[in-house]
Amino acid sequence: MPQHATLTESCPAPPPGSRGIDEILAEARARLRRLDPEQAHLAYRGGAIMVDIRPAAQRAAHGTVPGALVIERNVLEWRLDPRCPARLPEAVDYDLPVLVICQEGYTSSLAAAALQDIGLHRATDVVGGFVAWRIAGLPTLGPTPSHRTPSFAPPVTAGRTPH
Repeated sequence: MPQHATLTESCPAPPPGSRGIDEILAEARARLRRLDPEQAHLAYRGGAIMVDIRPAAQRAAHGTVPGALVIERNVLEWRLDPRCPARLPEAVDYDLPVLVICQEGYTSSLAAAALQDIGLHRATDVVGGFVAWRIAGLPTLGPTPSHRTPSFAPPVTAGRTPH
């Protein structure tokens, strides 16, 4: 979970109808059949698409899952919605098994729920994220050296790894 500062002051009264992030996260996770790293690895080896939504700096600093499709969070829905002109070639139908991975397994839950909202009913995420994947001893690459020159591929193909 993202680190929070200790609150020494009371929070302002939330606007009527708003929900806190803890409530939103719990609601998202209640809709998912989340997979632990070992289950996710088996699903990935069985043909599910692993989507790494972490920013480039996190991938460079911590490493990656070999063969994972890199789609940063800010364009995820556009790249995986089968009805969207900006979709990736992998976004062929709504039955696509998608495993979303982030650094610690929080943002990925929200992202997987968003993918379910666009109709990808098999979308889910990896409990504990990349940190848990690495701790479980599953395949990783990197981290990459910080002096590496970044890729400037167009957004539709950025981060695609050959299969």
